[in-house]
Amino acid sequence: MVETADHNALLRRDVNKLGSILGEILVHHGGKSLFNKVEDIRTAAKQLRQSYNQDAYEALKAQIQTLVPPERQQVIRAFSIYFHLVNIAEQTHRIRRRREYQLQDEEGVQPFSLEEAVLAVKQYGLPDQQVQEVLDDLSIELIMTAHPTEATKRTVLETQKRISLILQQFDHPLLTKKEKERLDESLFNEVTALWQTNELRQRKPTVLDEVKNGLYYFKETLFDVLPDIHQELETQLDHYFPGHAWNVPNFLHFGSWIGGDRDGNPNVTPEITWETLKLQRRLVLDKYEEAVIELMRRFSQSTMRVELQPEFLSAIEREEKTYLEEGEAWPIEAELYRRKFAVMLKRLRHVGQSAAGYRSAEELLKDLQQVQESAEKHQPSGRKLKTLRKLIRQVQLFGFHLATLDIRNHSGEHELAIGEILRVVNLCDNYAGLDEDEKVRILKQVLSEPRPLMLLQEDYSKETQEIFKVFQMIKKAHQEFGSRSIEVYLVSMTQSASDLLEVLVLAKEAGIYRLHADGTVESGLHVAPLLETVDDLIAGPHIMKQLFEMDVYKKHLEQRGNHQEIMLGYSDGSKDGGTLTANWKLFKAQQEIHEMAKDFNIRLKFFHGRGGSLGRGGGPLYRSILSQPVETLGDGVKITEQGEVLSSRYLLEDIAYRNLEQAASALLSASAKVSNEAEPRHFREKAWEEAMEEISRHSLKKYQQLVFGDSDFLTYFKQATPLRELGELNIGSRPMSRKNSERFEDLRAIPWVFAWTQCRQMLPAWYAAGTGLEAFAAKSDENLTLLQEMYQKWPFFQSTVNNLQMALMKADLSTAKEYITLVEDEAMANRIFADIQAEYKRTEDVLLKISGSKQLLDHTPNIQESVHRRNPYVDPLNFLQVNLIQKMRESDEQSDELLTEVLLTISGIAAGLVNTG
Repeated sequence: MVETADHNALLRRDVNKLGSILGEILVHHGGKSLFNKVEDIRTAAKQLRQSYNQDAYEALKAQIQTLVPPERQQVIRAFSIYFHLVNIAEQTHRIRRRREYQLQDEEGVQPFSLEEAVLAVKQYGLPDQQVQEVLDDLSIELIMTAHPTEATKRTVLETQKRISLILQQFDHPLLTKKEKERLDESLFNEVTALWQTNELRQRKPTVLDEVKNGLYYFKETLFDVLPDIHQELETQLDHYFPGHAWNVPNFLHFGSWIGGDRDGNPNVTPEITWETLKLQRRLVLDKYEEAVIELMRRFSQSTMRVELQPEFLSAIEREEKTYLEEGEAWPIEAELYRRKFAVMLKRLRHVGQSAAGYRSAEELLKDLQQVQESAEKHQPSGRKLKTLRKLIRQVQLFGFHLATLDIRNHSGEHELAIGEILRVVNLCDNYAGLDEDEKVRILKQVLSEPRPLMLLQEDYSKETQEIFKVFQMIKKAHQEFGSRSIEVYLVSMTQSASDLLEVLVLAKEAGIYRLHADGTVESGLHVAPLLETVDDLIAGPHIMKQLFEMDVYKKHLEQRGNHQEIMLGYSDGSKDGGTLTANWKLFKAQQEIHEMAKDFNIRLKFFHGRGGSLGRGGGPLYRSILSQPVETLGDGVKITEQGEVLSSRYLLEDIAYRNLEQAASALLSASAKVSNEAEPRHFREKAWEEAMEEISRHSLKKYQQLVFGDSDFLTYFKQATPLRELGELNIGSRPMSRKNSERFEDLRAIPWVFAWTQCRQMLPAWYAAGTGLEAFAAKSDENLTLLQEMYQKWPFFQSTVNNLQMALMKADLSTAKEYITLVEDEAMANRIFADIQAEYKRTEDVLLKISGSKQLLDHTPNIQESVHRRNPYVDPLNFLQVNLIQKMRESDEQSDELLTEVLLTISGIAAGLVNTG
C-alpha cells in the first residue's frame, strides 16, 4: 500500500480538532478554571506515562482528590467524552484507510478483502466445480445477544455517528472554503450536543428496549450491508473466474437472542418474545416497502418502448382484480412494471392484516423474480439490474422474520417442568432424583409414543405452565412468521443427554415434534446443547455420542437434515478454568465432536458464545474464525455479537462492511485451503497439541489455586473492584447473578469481566497463562523453539498469544494497585495483588520470547499506538473512581451525587479501554 511518511497524521489531525472543540466547550460551560484543571491533569498524566516519577504520581493523585462538586463531575465527563471522540476518530480513520486501498492500482489488494480471498482460491488451482462446492458450504451466522454490556446510550451513539460522517467529509479533495466552514460549525454543534447530553440511563432498559436497540443496527446498516457482501463476492468471482455462472449462496446471516433468551432473565416472557417477532417483521416490511417504492420510481418502462410477454400482462391484470380496490391501481396502463409494483405494495402493507397480504416471503420473492426475468430480457447481455437483484437477495436473507430468533433456557428449568408433568400423569414420582440412565429410559419411552403426555394445562404449577407457553408460542410463531423465525432452542448448562431429550418432550407436547402412528416423525426445531464449564466441555463428546446412537434422536436429526448445532460457552469456561485452559478445551471439544459426528454422518454447526471482551473470548471477528480447528470450518460458523461490539462494528456502514468482509474473506480462503488438502490435520502437528495439553494443565492448576483455593479471593474481588457499583449502571435487563445469589458460581461472567476490566487488572483475560507457558518453555530450549514455531504456523496459538498480549497491554498494574486500598484487610490485599503482579511479569516475559517481540503488540503498531494514546487519559478516571468508591463505601448514607460520579467513571473507563464485559 502506498502510504504517506506518517499514515496516522490525518487521525491525529481529527483527534486534535475534536480535542480543541472539547476545550472550547469546557471554557464555555465551566470557565477557564475548568479547562485549566483538565489540562493540568491531562498533562501530568501524560508526563507520568512518558517518564515515571513517584513524587509526580503522588502529586497527581493529590490534585485529583482535591476536586469537589460540581467541578469534579465536569472533569470526569471531560475525560469520558474525550474517549468517545477518540473512538469516533479511530473508526473514521479505518474507513479512510480502506478507501486508500480502493484508490490504488491493481497491485494493491487489501488484506482480508474478498478480492484477496478469491485470488487465494484461484492460486490453489481448484476446478470450478470444487470452488462452487466450497461456496455452497460457506456459512457465517452472527447472533446479537441479550447480554447488553453496551455502556453507551443510543442517543450518544447517534451523535457519534453524525460526527464521523462530518469528519469523513473533511477529506474531500474539492472541499471549498465555505463548505469547510459549514462542516466546522456542524462538528462544533455535534460535540456540544454530546457534552450537553446525559450519558447515563435513568432506568434499566426493558427487554423491548434492548430489542429496539438491536433492530437499530438492522435499520441503519445491516439490511444494506449483508447483500452488498454477497454482491462483492459475486463480482470478484466473475472477474477472476470469467466464463462461469457462479451461484453465491446466502451464506451470511444475522440472528438474535434479544427477546428470546430466557436464561436467568424473568423479564423474557412468551408475550415479550411474540412482541419481538412482531417488531422484527414490522421493520423488514417497512424496508421492503421503501425498496419497492424506489423500484417503482426507476422502472418506468412502457410497452410503447419495450415488448413484454403477454403472460406477464395477463398475470398483472388478474392480480389487480384480486388485490386492488378502486383507485389503487397504477393509472398509466402501459407502465406494466409500475402496475406490478402497485400490487406488490398493497400486498406488503397487508401482511398479517388481511387475506390481501402476502402469506409468506416466498410469495414476494416469486413476484420479484418474475419482474427480474422479464426486465433483464431488455438489458444487453451481461448487464444486471443490481438494485432489483439486491432486493431479491434481501428477501432471501431476511424473509418476513428479519433475523432468526434463538430461544434459550436453563436445563434445570426443563427438568423441573418434566418432573412435574411425569408426576401428574403418574409416570414418575421423583424424576430429578433418578440417575441419568433411568431419566433417558423414561424420556425415550415418552418420545416413542404418539399420544401426548400432558393433561389440562391448569393442572400444573405457574412455572411449568410458563415453560409450556414458550413451546406453544414457538409453534404459533412458525405458523405466523414462518419456520425460519425460530429455528434453535438452546439448553444452558447442558451436562447430560437427558437435558436435550427433555426439550424434545416439551416440543412434542406443543406439537412441534410429532410421532405419527406409522412411525414417521416431524420435528420443527433444532435442539442445541450449550457446553459452558470446563467439565462440560470435556464431557461434550460423550454426551453427543450418546444422543447420536439413540433411534429416537436419530429420527429427530433426520427431520432436521442430519444437522446438529452445538454451542460453546467462552464466558463460564474462562471464569471456571482461566482463559488459556478454556480456549484449549473449547478447541479440543470441537475436534473430538467433529470427528465423532463424521462416523454418524451428522453435519455440525459450532456456535461460539464469545463476548466482546478478551476475558470472554473477544477479539477481531476474522481471527475468531481462523483460530478454530480447520476441519470444522466447512460445517459453518456461528458467533455471538454483543454489547459494545455492536456499536464498534455495526454503527457505521463502512465499518460494518469491513468487519463482515474480513470474516467472509477469512472463512472463504481457509475453507478453500482445507478443500485443497487431502488431510486437514496437516495444518496442526501432534507435538503442538501435546504441548497445549501440558500448558493447559499447569495453567488450570495455577488459576484454580487462586480463584478457588484461596479463601480470601472472593472477598478481594468484591472489594478491589467496582462490582457492587456496576449493579447501579443501567446497562441490561438481566440481574448480575443467577438466582440473585452471592455465590461465585452464580455470578454472571459479564460483571465478573467488567469489574476486573474497570480496575485495570483484566485478570480473566490473561491470569495463569504465563505459568502454563513458562512451565513448558523452561523445560528446554527445544520447547521454547516449539512454541515459537506454533506461534508462526498455528492460527489458534497465534490468536491465543496475540489476545494475551492485548490483555496485558490494556491492563495496568500500576494503576490497578490503587484499587487494593479499597480492600479492608491490607495484608490480604497485598498478598493477592503480589501474586497477580508476579504472574503478570511472568506472562509478559514468556509472550515476548514466543512472539520474538521487544514490546507487547509490536505486530500490530496501530493498536499499540491506540492503547498508548488512551492510557494517560484513562489513569485520571481510575484515580477518581477509587477515590469516589472509597467515599461511597465509607458513607452511612447513599449519596446520589457520588453514585452518579462513580457511574460516570465506569462509563468513561469502558469507553477509554473499548471494553466492558
